[in-house]
Amino acid sequence: MVNRLRTFVLLGVYALSSVAAIGQPGSRPLEHWVATWATAQEMALTVQEKPDIPPGTKMPDFSKMKGMKRPEPAPHDVADQTVRMIVHPSIAGKRLRLELTNAFGKGVVSIGNAHVAIRTTESSISTSSDRQLTFGGSTSVDIRPGMVIVSDPFDLDAKAMSDLAVSLYVVKSEGMPTDHMPGLHTAYISKGDTTSAASMPEPTTTTAYLWLRSIDVVASADDFAIACLGDSITDGFATTVDKDQTWPALLAKRLRERKTGPRVAVINEGISGNQIVRDGAGVSALARLDRDVLSEPGVRWIVLLEGINDINLHGQITGPNALVAEDLIKADKEIVARAHMHNIKVVGATLTPEEGVWLSGPVGEATRLRLNQWIRTSGDFDAVVDFDAAVLDKDHPARIRQDFNPGDNIHPNDLGNAAMADAFNLDVFTN
Repeated sequence: MVNRLRTFVLLGVYALSSVAAIGQPGSRPLEHWVATWATAQEMALTVQEKPDIPPGTKMPDFSKMKGMKRPEPAPHDVADQTVRMIVHPSIAGKRLRLELTNAFGKGVVSIGNAHVAIRTTESSISTSSDRQLTFGGSTSVDIRPGMVIVSDPFDLDAKAMSDLAVSLYVVKSEGMPTDHMPGLHTAYISKGDTTSAASMPEPTTTTAYLWLRSIDVVASADDFAIACLGDSITDGFATTVDKDQTWPALLAKRLRERKTGPRVAVINEGISGNQIVRDGAGVSALARLDRDVLSEPGVRWIVLLEGINDINLHGQITGPNALVAEDLIKADKEIVARAHMHNIKVVGATLTPEEGVWLSGPVGEATRLRLNQWIRTSGDFDAVVDFDAAVLDKDHPARIRQDFNPGDNIHPNDLGNAAMADAFNLDVFTN
């Protein structure tokens, strides 16, 4: 009996010493990771609802739109091909990791090889900077439906506002890839495994990001990220391809140029056509908040610009089923409440003018103005940015300034995005 008791005591002491050893100073310290670049996956699991169009509304001739380059679609059934995608980090880092996702795929995506390098021009890279990635020590990885896969950390001197090339050799995939469209950077696709090639041989191109979720960097404890949750205006739909002229990218540039304060990354989680209440072009902002924002490392602020698609698709009519301003206000309040649960603050962004859009009308305009008034005055947000005031025509406030208008009357061009980025009070982002 005495021996059994002695054995029990010794085992208990050993167990306690093992637990204590986990937290000993000699163990590896936790690293503070911050997302320096990210994008949102948009393929929806649900069928997009038809818009509630007022009687007599005529569809426009989209072929006559000026100033906008039509995005190149993502390919289907990628197999035995390498996709080289260009990303634009917002803060620098020397220790990085990559996140891939098969959020909406229906089958396994087999990645046979993955590399990251500093991009020089077009599809070309600095070969001395090329790094082969591993996933749990392996150079290949299978991404099953719904999964997010994180690479092992790797060392690379990645400068802020530079370009990185992410090259994935896809052994096989089925159907439409989990993607983000439009990516606003040209991506290059070549036959076979060309992940380490100095430039992509005989490539086809797309402006979509395929299976790529984010790039994270090890940062100091004070550094953090701002996640921009929005629709096509945040996505940068009418900005120049390959020029990084979206308002989130220009906000990141402003933050980098300020002389004091922590380093602040800005990640673009906009999805063109996205709604805040209902699914459609991507699941709703309410449904994707956890996936696209709350799970991204280092996020301490959200800029919320959502609602214009809800208004145009479901709020241009009256009646019991029509979307009204109170529906959008409730959704905004829900996002603020959920963000605050994670100690994340929220900037409310006013909706920009859209007179001249084929779906717009007086009912929807009244809803937009009501929502903007609430955003400015309610006090529910931790800060406010007045995008409406930044881009409206002062002589005709219901429409966008003509020098900001690419021709569709809703998506600000490069100049308009610059005005939106300049509308922020950077003193807000101190912690």
